[in-house]
Parts: sequence; structure tokens; C-alpha cells
Amino acid sequence: MSTSSTASVSTHILDTSVGRPAEGVAVHLSARGGRGADWQALGGSATDADGRCKDLPALPEGTTHVRLDFAVESYFEKKQADAQQDAPANRDSGAAVFFPEVAITFAVVPGEHYHVPLLLNPFGYSVYRGS
Repeated sequence: MSTSSTASVSTHILDTSVGRPAEGVAVHLSARGGRGADWQALGGSATDADGRCKDLPALPEGTTHVRLDFAVESYFEKKQADAQQDAPANRDSGAAVFFPEVAITFAVVPGEHYHVPLLLNPFGYSVYRGS
């Protein structure tokens, strides 16, 4: 939760290729207090069955920039393995995941909450500031 001296962040992931939440994606949160400052790793979480991270760490006072790192490669590998098990005749040639990770950096101001959804598919993604 944000306070008058800090911002807060939440996120969720929707796999637009199937129109469902992306479960089990690791999400790491980092913050810094200015453009020239070093990134401080704050911790992480993984998306639940609804594609949401409900326990991301709080941002420290003085945070001006936030980075969310989404480790999507293992999600797509698992999805591909499940599909191959269900339909062995449709096996892919083993092509690597196009976007193995997605890093989103954005500016924050104290007292505001930032919900940043990730709309994801195997060959593209989009993000926006939600509510």
C-alpha cells in the first residue's frame, strides 16, 4: 500500500494467445531513487492462478523508478510441453522462446499506486498503467 512518502506497485499477466491468466511466472521488483542511482533488488513473487502477484515487496522511501522483471521463458516452455503432451503430432521443432524475459521500467511518485498489467503472447507483449 502506498503512503504519502512512498508509491506502491501491483501487476498481473494475461496470456493473450489463450485469453487466460499466466500462472507461475516469476516476477522480480527493483527500485532506484533517481536516474543515476543503482538498482536495488527488493524481491519477488510468482503469479497465482489469476495471473496476479499479490505479495510484491513495498517500495522504499525515495523511490523514483521501478523495474519489473518477468521471467516468461519457463512459462512458455511449460505451456509448449503441455501442448506437445496433449497433441504429439503437432510438435514444434524445438524453437527457443522469442522473449525469454520482459523488463518494464517506469517512473513513480510518492502517494500513488501503480498497477502495471502485462499482456503477453509468444511473439509480443504490451504493458500499460492500469487501475
